[in-house]
Amino acid sequence: MTPLLEVRNLRLEIPAPGAMLRPVRGVDLTVSEGETLAIVGESGCGKSLTALAVMGLVPRAMRLTADRMALSGQSLLGLSSRQWRRVRGGRIAMIFQNPMTAFDPCYRIGDQMAEIVRPHRPEAARPERLAAMLDKVGIATPEERLRQYPHQLSGGLRQRVMIATALACEPELIIADEPTTALDATIQAQILRLLVSVQRETGVGLVVITHDLGVVAGIADRIAVMYGGEVVETGTTGAVIGRPRHPYTEGLLRSIPLPGKTGRRKALGYIPGVVPIPLADRAGCGFRPRCPYA
Repeated sequence: MTPLLEVRNLRLEIPAPGAMLRPVRGVDLTVSEGETLAIVGESGCGKSLTALAVMGLVPRAMRLTADRMALSGQSLLGLSSRQWRRVRGGRIAMIFQNPMTAFDPCYRIGDQMAEIVRPHRPEAARPERLAAMLDKVGIATPEERLRQYPHQLSGGLRQRVMIATALACEPELIIADEPTTALDATIQAQILRLLVSVQRETGVGLVVITHDLGVVAGIADRIAVMYGGEVVETGTTGAVIGRPRHPYTEGLLRSIPLPGKTGRRKALGYIPGVVPIPLADRAGCGFRPRCPYA
C-alpha cells in the first residue's frame, strides 16, 4: 500500500564561511492515511525544518536533496512554484507554531481565512462556509469572530482558527508544528483533543511536531525521535515509550515529571552535555558525546 507521505534520506545543507552546516541529515519518515505520527526532539534538532521541507518552504539559502519525497505516490521533488501553490494548503496544510504571530494583525480573521482558502476551494471561502468551519472546531458565535482582528482573540481561539483554516481546504495531510506552544495546560489539552477528533472524523494524515513526549503519548500512533538532524528511533507509541531502544529516548523519558514520583527525594532526570554543532562531517551516532553507554 502506498503511504500518504514518504520521505527517504532527506538532507538539508547550509553553506557557511569555511564550513558546511547540515541541520537535517538522512531523515526517513512515512505517514499512512488516517495515521498520527509524532516527531519528537529538542529545539534545534531539525524537526521543524523537516516539516518546512515537506511543505516546500525551505529557505533559498538551504540546499535540499532526498532520494524520495512523495505525497500519495506523487513526487514533491522538483516542483515549480506554481505546482507547489496547488499542493501547499490544498493537499498539505500546516498549523504553525505560534498562534500569537501566525496572523497578520492588520486584517480581520475572516479576510485572512478567505485569502488562504480561496485559491484551493473558492466555494469554501464564502463567509457562511468559513463560519461553519469555526463552529466545527468549537468556536462560539463564529460570525462575530470572522469580523474580529487577531488581537481580539485569545491564544486558544487563534489556534482553533488555524485548525479550521487548515481543514477548510480538505487536505490529505496536516502538519501541526508545536500546536500547544504558548498555551496554558487546560487549553493545551483542549487543542490536542480537537486534533484527535478532527483526525478521526476526516481520516486525514496528521504529523504532530513537539519537544515533549508527554504531549503526544495519548494521541500518536507512531513516534519518530530526532536528535542532531537525524531520526534516532521510530516505532509505535507503546514501543517507544515502554521499551525505548536509543539512549536519547531514554533521557527524554527520564526528563518528564511524573506526579507522585518526582519530588524532593527523586530529582528530575536530565541529559548532560550540549547539542553538537551541525557540521557536515560527523562519524557515527551524533549522540555519542552525551551517551551514557559510549
